[in-house]
Amino acid sequence: MSQTESLLLRYPSIFSGFPEVAAYESTRHGGVSKAPYSSLNLGLHTDDDASAIQENRRRFFAACGFHPEQTAGSHQIHGSEVLKIDQAGYFSGFDALITNVPGILLTVTIADCTPILIYDPVRRAVAAIHAGWKGTAAGIAGKTLHAMQEHYGTVPKDCLVYIGTCIDYCDFEVDADVADHFATEHKNWNGQLGKYFVDLKAANRTLLLQVGIPEGQLASSTYSTIAHNKDYFSHRHEQGTTGRMLVAIGMRSKKALHSNANNPHPSKNLPD
Repeated sequence: MSQTESLLLRYPSIFSGFPEVAAYESTRHGGVSKAPYSSLNLGLHTDDDASAIQENRRRFFAACGFHPEQTAGSHQIHGSEVLKIDQAGYFSGFDALITNVPGILLTVTIADCTPILIYDPVRRAVAAIHAGWKGTAAGIAGKTLHAMQEHYGTVPKDCLVYIGTCIDYCDFEVDADVADHFATEHKNWNGQLGKYFVDLKAANRTLLLQVGIPEGQLASSTYSTIAHNKDYFSHRHEQGTTGRMLVAIGMRSKKALHSNANNPHPSKNLPD
């Protein structure tokens, strides 16, 4: 893999024992978009040049080992609806996607909200979740696992889960109307600022543990969209005019797995 390609994405090491899994988190590097979307803007619903977005997406999907027509995504609405995916395509109104079909890469769009990836190695099913504060408060991660159980027979104790890069606790400053949706242990009041700070990673982690994900099978990104803004887009830090990342997961087809056998995870040496 070239240096340019390696800048495009990171591979969550929790999936490293499963070469059939394609799981990646894009960065803001390696694309063609100009400021303020520089450079790997993957967001379809931004005011960036459309041809630049398509080229960026082509590069990212190629680095993941997929063609654009093998991907599935949704226009997210900060809700908690889950869509079962049987074929690639672009949908609307869903913030979580699940599938057991090899050769489809599920994607969610991120620029501060929390991405969550799930792999069930027993039933061979995957999920990609966009958990904004509303989705987190609504328990979208638990709803997604329930949908996987309903459709595929998934049992939480079998799953591996990655909570991806998002806005961190120290930067997610909110008023009481948001903070009231979260448990005491996931928020902190700052009297000097007159604001609460909410920990989305911790809130999702607690929920996932409560529904039966073993602690040793749950990993979180050590990166933040604000603290590491040079590597990731942040809607809040960049005041709404910025690009978007994609966080993606899928199961490789047998043909793709065989052809990529020598290097199934091109960025596996990068940290979470």
